[in-house]
Amino acid sequence: MKPIEIAKGIYNVGAVDWNIRDFHGYSTNAGTTYNAFLIIDEKIVLIDTVKKEFADQMLDNISQIVDPKKIDIVISNHTEMDHSGGLPRVMHRIGEDKPLYCSKMGLKNLSRHFPQKWNYHAVENGEGLSLGKRTLTFLETRMLHWPDSMFTYLKEDKILFSSDGFGQHYAGPEKFDDEIGDAIMPHAKKYFANILLLYSTKVLKLVETVMELGLEFDMICPDHGIIWRKDPGKIIEAYVKWSKQEPEKKALVVYDTMWHSTEAMAESIAEGIAEEGVEVKPMHLRKWNRSDIMTEVIDAKAIIVGSPTLNNQLFPTVADMLTYMKGLKPKNKIGAAFGSYGWSGESVKLINKELEVMKFDIIDPGIKIQYVPDKKGKDACFELGRKIGKAINGIDD
Repeated sequence: MKPIEIAKGIYNVGAVDWNIRDFHGYSTNAGTTYNAFLIIDEKIVLIDTVKKEFADQMLDNISQIVDPKKIDIVISNHTEMDHSGGLPRVMHRIGEDKPLYCSKMGLKNLSRHFPQKWNYHAVENGEGLSLGKRTLTFLETRMLHWPDSMFTYLKEDKILFSSDGFGQHYAGPEKFDDEIGDAIMPHAKKYFANILLLYSTKVLKLVETVMELGLEFDMICPDHGIIWRKDPGKIIEAYVKWSKQEPEKKALVVYDTMWHSTEAMAESIAEGIAEEGVEVKPMHLRKWNRSDIMTEVIDAKAIIVGSPTLNNQLFPTVADMLTYMKGLKPKNKIGAAFGSYGWSGESVKLINKELEVMKFDIIDPGIKIQYVPDKKGKDACFELGRKIGKAINGIDD
């Protein structure tokens, strides 16, 4: 990626990772970007760096604008290694004594990540920094999504450098929201569902704080994906909606299967849900990545989970999905369980236990069928689906 001037004297000097397909368990089928921002003023500032492997590319981008040695200040909004991995290369190039601004927790993290003795400046929430004609303000956003996270706000240009907030794992020719349009929203939703859903209450509090401060945004610049310049309010409104976790009339049937028996049950349950006029998506766990399933979970009212019993336990992919979902703490869900078995049949009980931990409203004890479901078994599954559909529609069974 060549450097892009996003506003007068402000550049995206980051890098595109076209080929990454897995980001610590999150499927990145469209790649990603590592955005970093250079501000040219009386003081020259670099906000965030890139993944270690792309540090030289970033420095080359900076060199097309200014000699990197002329950078006066580096700001680290977030210490995760896809944003801080390039710091050693950058600091070595520009001078180890140049001030490095970060949050208090950022200082702790960076000191543990890297052995170098850099010139750290741990900032206070709301602290300002004059660059000459422009002023930066630091906003602590602890646990969005790490303890060290912060935003940097450029007052005069009304630009928010939002680190991992409002981002998307997307690499493409488009660099701004007005270039890609609504096609970027599924990527933004997936990013929220898998990275920020756990912190929904903090997102709502942050938006409330921003409103109280009266901050205005002409542009939001996340560290991943496109920049919001045409309508930054659109992504803020989406974050508020997703954070509230108000479910739609939608159900997911999430399952895996050994010899297609649990699959047959899943299909009958889905048919019963559809019979009640509810949108339903059967999702086979070896056909769908868990991060894509989680994206659908965010606005589903019912999550029905199916597993065969294997060695008196859940099928491994089902256990994996439940653990992953439990960590993200979805709210306001109806739950139910089903599964086939050979001779022990613990899966339904184990699924219900996990759903209870997640505080799902379990509206049925679940169905377990030995071996291959016959017509009677499929009919029972269909009726379970109808019961779930009615519950979603607010109809007492």
